[in-house]
Amino acid sequence: MSQATTIRVLIADDHAIFRQGLATIISRDPDMTAIAQAENGKQAIALFRQHQPDVTLMDLRMPEVEGVEAISAIHAESKSARIIVLTTYDSDEDIYRGLQAGAKGYLLKETEPDELLNAIRTVHRGQKYIPPDVGAKLVQRLSNPELSERELAVLRSLAQGMSNAEIAAALSIGEGTVKSHVNRILNKFRCQRSHPSCNCCR
Repeated sequence: MSQATTIRVLIADDHAIFRQGLATIISRDPDMTAIAQAENGKQAIALFRQHQPDVTLMDLRMPEVEGVEAISAIHAESKSARIIVLTTYDSDEDIYRGLQAGAKGYLLKETEPDELLNAIRTVHRGQKYIPPDVGAKLVQRLSNPELSERELAVLRSLAQGMSNAEIAAALSIGEGTVKSHVNRILNKFRCQRSHPSCNCCR
C-alpha cells in the first residue's frame, strides 16, 4: 500500500501504556500508521477534527468526555467516520450503546493483534466488524420488535461467526442483500425511538 493510501489511525484511550502499545502494533503494519493519540474523549473529538483519520479506535470509559459521547459527537459532524470501539466492557448494553452512537465495529482489549488489524482494514473498506462473541451479546440485547424476522436471522448468523457469503447461502439470498440487512440493523441500533424526527426505524 502506498503512502497515499496508508490507513491513518487515531487512538483514543486514557491509559498511556495501552495507547503506545496499540501505536506500535499498528505502525509495524506497512499499510497503517498511528497518526495521533487522545487520552480522553474531548481530545479525541479535537484530534479527529484536526487529522480526519481513516479509522478511529475509541475506548468507552475515559475522563472528561466518555467514549459513547465522543462517538456521537464525531458521527454528528462526519457521517462517514469509521470508528471501532476497543474496550474491556462487553455487556450487551455497552455494545448496544457503542453501535447506536455510530461505531462501525466493536472489539475487546483482549483481541489478538492480527484480529485488530483485520478489523481496521475491514472498517476502512466501509464494512462493519462484529466478532461472534459481540454478535451473541447483541442478540441477547435485542428483543426488538423493529427488527424483521430476516434481520434477526442475519444477526443470529453473525453471532455464530458466519461470513456474509455463508449467511447468504444459508438464507438463500444474495451477499449484497446480507450487507444491506446488516446496515439496516446497525442503523436501527443508532435510532432513538423516542425522538419524533427519527425515521430510520420506519
